[in-house]
Amino acid sequence: MRRFEFSDGSSNKFWQITRDGTSLTVTFGKIGTAGQTQLKELATEAAAIAEHDKLVKEKTKKGYAEVGAVATAEGAAPVAAAPVTKKAPKAAKEAAPTEPEEGFVDAGKGYSLGLRDGKLVCKNDKGKLLSAVPKEVKDGEVAERLIAVRDFLAAHAKECEATAEGWMLRSLPTPAEVLAAVWIDATYKEVLENLIVAPVDKKGAPELDAAGFLKGASAERGVGVVDLDGETKWHKTAAFFVPHPILLGELDEWRGLAAELGLSQGTKQLFREVFAKPADPKELDSTSVEKFRGGEFEMLAHARGAAKALGYRVSGGWTVCRVFDPGSAKTIEARFWIGADDPMSEAYTENLVWVSSSADGTETTLSVRDVPPIAFSEGMRMASALYGKRKIEKKEEENA
Repeated sequence: MRRFEFSDGSSNKFWQITRDGTSLTVTFGKIGTAGQTQLKELATEAAAIAEHDKLVKEKTKKGYAEVGAVATAEGAAPVAAAPVTKKAPKAAKEAAPTEPEEGFVDAGKGYSLGLRDGKLVCKNDKGKLLSAVPKEVKDGEVAERLIAVRDFLAAHAKECEATAEGWMLRSLPTPAEVLAAVWIDATYKEVLENLIVAPVDKKGAPELDAAGFLKGASAERGVGVVDLDGETKWHKTAAFFVPHPILLGELDEWRGLAAELGLSQGTKQLFREVFAKPADPKELDSTSVEKFRGGEFEMLAHARGAAKALGYRVSGGWTVCRVFDPGSAKTIEARFWIGADDPMSEAYTENLVWVSSSADGTETTLSVRDVPPIAFSEGMRMASALYGKRKIEKKEEENA
């Protein structure tokens, strides 16, 4: 094990790493705490050594200083030696099996197929990656199955992303057993890990004081988080809550800790753009926001395409963002007008409004004052993003 520490004013952190064969164990956090631990498995021992050295180099570049070293599990010196690659004898090469390497499937005719970044790739019987997939292999059954797998995984990833974002936008408790069930799915884990979550009390209210970065979930231990003090805690809770960042009173502290620990989120939560309501009473009493009016698009089709590319629904002449408000048990829609004329004609954005829909279909336009904070922030985020896609004249660029 090798341990490194960093002290700079109020920041006192440690980071330590242990290699055991192909496994790397990293523990980090505030000095004086147990910190949190992450385990990483590499394909080979050489890869583990290389990853070990790379991580150590990254930390020392950031100012971490080594404070002590203990022999590794293999009894080797704490500084990992670079792997030595020996050239196999020619006879051994010829006797080596021709089975496809990991990640590739035998496609027959001396070829093997695999997926790389969503694309079908092919190797010949000598292990050489070809620049194109031969037609007879591309039209084969193995290629069809791999493409079906690719499409399924892509659809599944979108489903996971939509689920995680839905938990955040609807502001409702989610059963902890649901989280434990999906945590074993690598794709779900990728979009959920490091989200800020909070346990829910017996009355169904979120305990934001106990919130933390999500690091684990199981039926036995509950929901594991890293709190603002950098400590790992497990909560045996029936449900958990994914707060929208507009609800986090210590948002800057959370962002600072995430940067300090080098955490990234698969779902945009912590560094999501947030918009607070204006303080001006006249703006609060208004039923629309006009700051995004006049955004010009060469064609309405461009505006619609930009809205859809940003992930928003287009209905009639509106770009729509829907949020459920648990306080009123109503759906709130932010609507941003982009036009309903000929798709090939010019288009100009108009006002941003919020509409409340009841169970019987009745719609009410809300004043800014009455719009729930999440619905207001998400509506402003939608309008701001789409307005940013407008046509910008050279004169405007020069004045910016």
